[in-house]
Amino acid sequence: MSFFEVRDLALAFGGVKALDGVSFTVEAGEVFAIIGPNGAGKTTVLNVVTRVFAADAGCVLLDGVDLTNLPRQQVAQAGVARTFQNIELFEGATVLDNLLLGRHRFEHGGFASQMFDSRAARAHEDRSRARVETLIGFLDLAPYRNQRVAGLPYGVRKVVELGRALATEPRLLLLDEPASGLNPEETRELAFWIDDIRHELGVTVVMIEHDMSLVSEVADRVLAMNLGRPLASGTPAAVQAHADVIAAYLGA
Repeated sequence: MSFFEVRDLALAFGGVKALDGVSFTVEAGEVFAIIGPNGAGKTTVLNVVTRVFAADAGCVLLDGVDLTNLPRQQVAQAGVARTFQNIELFEGATVLDNLLLGRHRFEHGGFASQMFDSRAARAHEDRSRARVETLIGFLDLAPYRNQRVAGLPYGVRKVVELGRALATEPRLLLLDEPASGLNPEETRELAFWIDDIRHELGVTVVMIEHDMSLVSEVADRVLAMNLGRPLASGTPAAVQAHADVIAAYLGA
């Protein structure tokens, strides 16, 4: 059994099939990319995995555990984290505080323990802060740690969102167009971080991306989609050369 499996996902909105028989597997430690033109259903796949939408058919398995019917909050507890196409941060809070929010999936003591600032509650808080400080160093966010997110450049905010996802200590990280809006230098840095996330943190990555240079550099395998259906899967080079994929992007 593969570490992460999507089996025959189907989802329709009215008469429109957003997903129609989408299946793929991802092995532990892989970087797996999903590509396709706008409207292909890529983000819908992530939304089904994270329970934003409930699938009409099919299932999603993480290390043998069926995520399909879990309450949304339990998906994070199962070890899944994600970023979004449009940055979703608390812009009035600092970088440090935004990353600390990612630690809320972990136990920090009961209500009374936190209210009275018990030794156990302080120990939980100290562990969370230590983990976040490690991520701030890992992602080169130290110059911004106490700055409010609203005043930061777009590229830095993208990194902060990545850091918040990593603060949950995921086993599976879902990245929705992580290079969107980044300049070439920032995209190169992102490629290094994705490689480090895989090798140093041991996190499996599923990535939606339009930047094919980034996909070619970091992805082990690629799934191409169009109109809610799989078109081709394989290595980045093989998928980019596939006739159906070329037709979906350029027209036949």
